[in-house]
Amino acid sequence: MDIELPSRVRKIISTLEDQGYEAFAVGGCVRDVCLGKKPSDWDITTSAPPLKVKEMFSHTVDTGLKHGTVTVVMGQENFEVTTYRIDGAYEDMRHPKEVTFTTSLSEDLKRRDFTINAMAYNERQGIIDLFGGREDLEHHLIRCVGEPEERFHEDALRIFRAVRFSAQLDFSIDGDTAEAIRKLAPELGQISPERIRTELEKLITSDHPERLRTAWKLGVTAQILPEFDAIMTQVQNNAHHVYTVGEHTLRTMQNIPPESILRFTMLFHDFGKPAVQTVDEEGIYHYKNHARASEKIAVSIMKRLKFDNASMNTIRRLIAIHSLYPEETEEGVRRAVHKMGEDLFPAYLKVKRADILGQSPAVQSAKLAYLGRMEDLYAAILKRGDCMSLKEMKVTGDDLKKAGISAGPGMGRILNTLLDDVLSMPEHNERGYLMHRAEELAGSALYKAAGES
Repeated sequence: MDIELPSRVRKIISTLEDQGYEAFAVGGCVRDVCLGKKPSDWDITTSAPPLKVKEMFSHTVDTGLKHGTVTVVMGQENFEVTTYRIDGAYEDMRHPKEVTFTTSLSEDLKRRDFTINAMAYNERQGIIDLFGGREDLEHHLIRCVGEPEERFHEDALRIFRAVRFSAQLDFSIDGDTAEAIRKLAPELGQISPERIRTELEKLITSDHPERLRTAWKLGVTAQILPEFDAIMTQVQNNAHHVYTVGEHTLRTMQNIPPESILRFTMLFHDFGKPAVQTVDEEGIYHYKNHARASEKIAVSIMKRLKFDNASMNTIRRLIAIHSLYPEETEEGVRRAVHKMGEDLFPAYLKVKRADILGQSPAVQSAKLAYLGRMEDLYAAILKRGDCMSLKEMKVTGDDLKKAGISAGPGMGRILNTLLDDVLSMPEHNERGYLMHRAEELAGSALYKAAGES
């Protein structure tokens, strides 16, 4: 099989070869081309020592000289060039204590994680596939290079990466590899939260987030996300659900765009159900306040996995509102947008649709019809430009000051009363009307008392 290498990759390889060294594109880029995909980046492996690599190119970055990696910069692109190496003992289950550079490509390839990631290519020799990577691609299989337990002992994150690759590629996991994952899953406790979060994000934003079920079956989530295990066996005996909480969750992730915020929202949105479940006299299960309980659990998880504050705030807000059903009127929509936030309401609609699509088929039709009408109402409101927040009102606090109304609690109450009026009657968002109404309110005893308090 011939691979069309990008011109800059060919240039790097030819430069190294012209100096008497071997060089190949390696790893994920070769895998992706074999699958008919466009690689997101190109890595290069070479027999040249890292300092020699630096001498050959005008613009390099010392990415990891200790481990043989130099980044070659060409234009706006970066290419990691790594010297063939043999890894020493892995003391932290993530990085080798030391590496030994070698001139043997086969020694370099056999230290890699999975067969599909252990192929190399250059135009002189074609594809170098020493471990059956192409055959595993044909059979849609994730299989470790060599002995699975050795690969996982070297780097415990590979345990989770196997499941992540199975989700991204829609591949099965080889039996021996799966058995090693099941046995060694507890070693994931040695991996940093940031790396766990990154792999989890890649998995759930893939085309197959339901492969998180595989992670559960193999004991991976018990180590990195035990809250997920708690919902996978949680049955829901009520008219709205026919699946366990966990299976419902997997279906909701499949029915929302593959954006990190949205997928994490659906992953976490019902984590609070086991804690709040009650059973009535007829044996029906209820989950009052589960959104609030789920929000609390989600915040704890996101702190544990070192989420950034902006993402954490948006996810928790979406979880808090996901079970709401606003009144099916234009006023109801305006008030919902105001309550939830203009930035959040479009995402709420996506979350709501996904939540419904994970429920019992018997209730979906009516709920989706409701949601469709809500979306139409929202579109009409946006088209008309209705006011839904204080910043969109035709009067401001400065306008009220100029009219002689003192700043303070009384003014705040006036502004919120005006907004409440406009949310009910959008045509009232007119400066003359609002100023007249503000002056009336300012003269009332109630607002005078508020201003004095």
